[in-house]
Amino acid sequence: MHFASGAVPEDYLAYVRRKYFWIMGGLLLLFFMLVYSISVGAVEIPFYKVVQTLLGQEPITKSDENIWRIVWNIRLPQALAAIVAGAGLSVAGVVMQSILRNPIASPFTLGVSNAGAFGAAVSVVVLGTGKMQSTVADAVIINNPYMTTTVAFLFCLLATGVILLISKIRGTSPEVMVLAGVALSSLFTAGTMFLQYFADDTQLAAVVFWTFGDVGRVNWVELEIMTSVVLLAILFFIVNCWNYNAIDAGDETAKGLGVNVERIRLTSMVISALVSAVIVAFLGVIGFIGLICPHMVRRVIGDDQKYLIPGSALFGGILLLVSDTAARLIISPYVLPVSVLTAFMGAPAFIYLLLRGYKR
Repeated sequence: MHFASGAVPEDYLAYVRRKYFWIMGGLLLLFFMLVYSISVGAVEIPFYKVVQTLLGQEPITKSDENIWRIVWNIRLPQALAAIVAGAGLSVAGVVMQSILRNPIASPFTLGVSNAGAFGAAVSVVVLGTGKMQSTVADAVIINNPYMTTTVAFLFCLLATGVILLISKIRGTSPEVMVLAGVALSSLFTAGTMFLQYFADDTQLAAVVFWTFGDVGRVNWVELEIMTSVVLLAILFFIVNCWNYNAIDAGDETAKGLGVNVERIRLTSMVISALVSAVIVAFLGVIGFIGLICPHMVRRVIGDDQKYLIPGSALFGGILLLVSDTAARLIISPYVLPVSVLTAFMGAPAFIYLLLRGYKR
């Protein structure tokens, strides 16, 4: 079969250019939202002052010193934490949806986030890795982030193992996965409530406050840990993007193309669980980002994992950054935890996906 000269390459180039256009546009939007998020709040900072501070300009006046402290000690870590957490949760959602071939799979809907929350609560209450302080900004401190993350990861891994077992026995239909996720979420929520019942006043206050997903509680050390884990996970997922494309076509097709489906599925779920565990351990439960963002990105970038994975990471960071900025401004000067806003946004989208699935 012969094609007109240049027709296929030009179509393909237009196809690729469209994807790069959205990704480059997303990068510009991310930079704008980063500067805007840092500039707004109880103390308004002009755009040019934010840019000058980020570029390393030394403070000259007393006002400049105050701006420098606000940017580097408070707002920049919070904005970067939102970007990193949004990217990690979104990419974990993309990979789970691919390897389980389930459009409503995500760390939150499958109960993985709640499992990590229970594990972190065990670490805080039983192992004493969290403590309550008198300051509002840092009311809860994780004084042993490695232990907290490890315990949260183990429980995320437990939930992941249950999901893989159910998918192997009952198949990966959306209905089965949703019911399994509801059951796991209920189980681990009950476990968290059990710990809260037997905790003393300080532990109870620490766990309840920590459970609200909030990017404002992270410090630079925790941000470095989160960033390292999320970047390594994204790199692994991008390297295996061809395998995910093959699995999207079906297990038999993927095996026919030489993909070790069981190994890729297990490894990817474990890494997704690790990403979820680290984010939950430091920020609390932030729901629906891993569910909503992949579907938003698919509409403009498509299903090719080569572009979908980095695109979801980029727009996941933007979505959570925008949500966190809005949460800080809605009832200013009070700060609303970002998990409250993402739940308000995510619930209608989740219902829409369920209805669309049943309609099909």
